[in-house]
Amino acid sequence: MKRLWSQFLGLFVVALAVCALLAALAVVVASRQLPPLDAIASFRHAPGFVPLRQMPPALTQAVVAIEDERFYLHDGIDYIGVVRAGIANLSDELSQGASTITMQVARNFFLSREKTYTRKLYEALLAYRIESAFSKDEILELYMNKVYLGEGAYGFAQAARIYFDKPLGALTLAECAMLAGLPKAPSANNPVVNPRRARQRQAYILQRMLELGRIDQGQYDAALLEPLRLR
Repeated sequence: MKRLWSQFLGLFVVALAVCALLAALAVVVASRQLPPLDAIASFRHAPGFVPLRQMPPALTQAVVAIEDERFYLHDGIDYIGVVRAGIANLSDELSQGASTITMQVARNFFLSREKTYTRKLYEALLAYRIESAFSKDEILELYMNKVYLGEGAYGFAQAARIYFDKPLGALTLAECAMLAGLPKAPSANNPVVNPRRARQRQAYILQRMLELGRIDQGQYDAALLEPLRLR
């Protein structure tokens, strides 16, 4: 029995070593096939690109609070966030996803939304490369200008015009929270198509901002009571 157990353990160790070797080989091969980041650099100089400094702090804080609250702490992949999101998603459909903002930038510029292991590998490798080439604020800036937000709007500047007929700087806290709820599901959380669900998502984001200390109780209460005025 002891000999059989030793043989089993030996086979298990060999299998682990083979898996690790194959994984390392896959990373090396994938790394050599990554696209250059020229498209990102060019996009930052495109007409209509809005610098982060011109965006209302309430909007950027709302986006980070719901999409990637550890954005300024991780290096492109938030392993703590992956575990927490996996647990939370078992019971809460409004919870955060596991993809970081950097991974979403990689996907928005270079990859499809196809859910395969190969795409996730490329997404992770690209996230690391983006983190090494751009600052955190530049990455957030890219995300805020590129992400699709429903109704034909790409980026929050377009979304502010389409949904509220306002420039970014005129958005209220309630409107910022409403727009921040769109990236996860632009159709399902769209206030034009589904105002009830959009309100639920907005309330959840405001709650997260309150819990993270981004807003105080008075701001939270006022934003919840603000009527929804779409364009």
